[in-house]
Amino acid sequence: MNKVKVGIIGAGSISTLHTSSYKKLDNVEVLAVCDINKERAEEYAKKYDIPHVFTDYNEMLKMEELDAVSVTTWNNGHAPISIAALKAGKHVLCEKPLALNAKEAEEMVSTAKEYGKTLMVGFVRRFGQNTKMLKESIDNGELGKVYYAKTGCLRRWGNPGGWFSDKKRSGGGPVIDLGVHMIDLIRYLNGKPKAISVTASTFNLLGMKPDVKGVNKYYSADYDSFNDVEDCATALIKFDNGITLFFETSWVLNTKQDELYLKLYGDKAGAQMEPTLEFYEEKNNYFTNVEPVLNAGGSFDYIFNEEIKHFIDCIQNGAECLNPGEDGVELMKILDAIYESAKTGHEVIIK
Repeated sequence: MNKVKVGIIGAGSISTLHTSSYKKLDNVEVLAVCDINKERAEEYAKKYDIPHVFTDYNEMLKMEELDAVSVTTWNNGHAPISIAALKAGKHVLCEKPLALNAKEAEEMVSTAKEYGKTLMVGFVRRFGQNTKMLKESIDNGELGKVYYAKTGCLRRWGNPGGWFSDKKRSGGGPVIDLGVHMIDLIRYLNGKPKAISVTASTFNLLGMKPDVKGVNKYYSADYDSFNDVEDCATALIKFDNGITLFFETSWVLNTKQDELYLKLYGDKAGAQMEPTLEFYEEKNNYFTNVEPVLNAGGSFDYIFNEEIKHFIDCIQNGAECLNPGEDGVELMKILDAIYESAKTGHEVIIK
């Protein structure tokens, strides 16, 4: 079986999870890396034993032997780079969010269809064992009709700075960075319903708090103190299958500690996926709390390995894509509506 030859576009921190996962597969060869920072690209190529180095992705895409690319750049590069790659005949795994807005995302999907190539969006959390088990339970009817959900990813102090906090490059703050995963999980777990309305608020009152001491923090590679994105946000999202979702997220918030949660409420049982997977139901007229045994499948390495294996399976064996570009479009419609509702102060109806 011929090896799938892959290129990496964008040599930032998230790309290392892609590259290390590709390197674990015998049927894949990482052939090229591209980054606008030549020194970074050269160091990356040396570290991962990649033979070809580029600073212009258009030049890299001229390589006829290249079958696919991972797009792991700033968010504002996702759409133009992916579209160029698809037109060059390459399959694309694009990191989340798929684009800066739904219009860009729709163009990406239409291009993939036109050129007959796979466009997969990096909703990597779908590959966790906790996600898989909870989805099986919902699909089997164990929760009954799910009608309400709550999810949030809150950081007390966690604005990475650099491109993350520059709206022109990122498209937004924690909503588009953290919220994209949490909202997607709610959709994915419940059969991917479409959002019909959003009422939201965003806040930009606290800034980056660069002088905070005593705690560890992740900084982007191009860190600076410029910031024009939201500190935090909250939204009420209604879906066409009757689910109402309460969502919140933050990079900077005056709260006691960081918090990650995802909860679902059905008419037969309830469930929590984060911070631990648990089920809440009634048995013999008693309320019960059940925590399944999951010994593996929660680390970043595991879920990225599973995502990359699936992408290659789609290319090599024609497997049905678990994370098609269309799902990225639906998510971008919700994110667009969150920012629009926050801007106008009114509910946004999604058509």
